[in-house]
Amino acid sequence: MMARLKAFLALLRRLSGDDAYDRHIAHRRVAHAGEPLPSRREFWCSEVDRKWQGVNRCC
Repeated sequence: MMARLKAFLALLRRLSGDDAYDRHIAHRRVAHAGEPLPSRREFWCSEVDRKWQGVNRCC
């Protein structure tokens, strides 16, 4: 029962984007070994900037 609960919570974190930092760090450790890792705050600030940069709307 606990394994199913953990799997469900992991799926929920994945779908909501809550695990984005963890996945980013795992990728950086493999693909960019030796480079400094961003803090959680730096990561989320850059994600917000990336998401909202260049938004063109009329309203």
